[in-house]
Amino acid sequence: MVMKFADKLLSASRKNQSWLCIGLDPDPELLPGLDVLQFNKAIIEATSDLVCAYKPNLAFYEALGAEGFATLEKTLHCIPDHIPVIADAKRGDIGNTAKAYARALFSVFGFDAATVSPYLGFDSIEPFINYRHKGVFILCRTSNRGATDFQNLCTDGRPLYEVVARKAGEWNAYGNIGLVVGATYPEELERVRSICPDMCLLIPGVGSQGGDLAAAVAHGTDARGEKAIINVSRQVLYASREKDFARAAREMAEKIRGQINSSLASHPGSQ
Repeated sequence: MVMKFADKLLSASRKNQSWLCIGLDPDPELLPGLDVLQFNKAIIEATSDLVCAYKPNLAFYEALGAEGFATLEKTLHCIPDHIPVIADAKRGDIGNTAKAYARALFSVFGFDAATVSPYLGFDSIEPFINYRHKGVFILCRTSNRGATDFQNLCTDGRPLYEVVARKAGEWNAYGNIGLVVGATYPEELERVRSICPDMCLLIPGVGSQGGDLAAAVAHGTDARGEKAIINVSRQVLYASREKDFARAAREMAEKIRGQINSSLASHPGSQ
């Protein structure tokens, strides 16, 4: 039987005692004298016992053309089978195109979950949701500065990001929907968690974007102190730009995992 994304995530999190997700977003200009695949493989080997998931952002691979897609596929083979992998793709298009996107990410590449945009509505997300054992993270309150341009607009008496969260709850018939909510907006994160108390949240924005880690843990976890995937990319990947990059990445990942777990220790529902 195929394991559902949520079960795979919880299993990896409990095994590694971690809610840290590392974004595999390699910038060739920042790598210490080796290619992207070698870099990714070294990062994975150094950190795979410290994470609950990995999250490659597809843009960094698409920018490398055909070679980038080959590198992405080989990178996925480097990740231990028990650790879920989230495709940060932010897909969202009309139904027939969405079906092709979902098939590419879930059937061809074999990702365990993907990020999607809700702007085109339910029919643009439904093809992803129909892969019932896969995770679907809907963009809700993103971590970037320009998020306020649309996501805080008032509709039906509440900000748009709240409408998205409520819609996601309505669409979650298979229990495979999650939300992307940035650590850079802790009050909104707390509000989304109150609207969707049992949903898994993917939380970017800690580290280089300035999000507060303790606040992300406090406001993002569920009643059991779980289901808050804290994503960190540059802070771990480029902890060193020298030949010791893998060791430095491990040390940084271990530090952040420790900070997450210290914050969880005071959570009323943590085990």
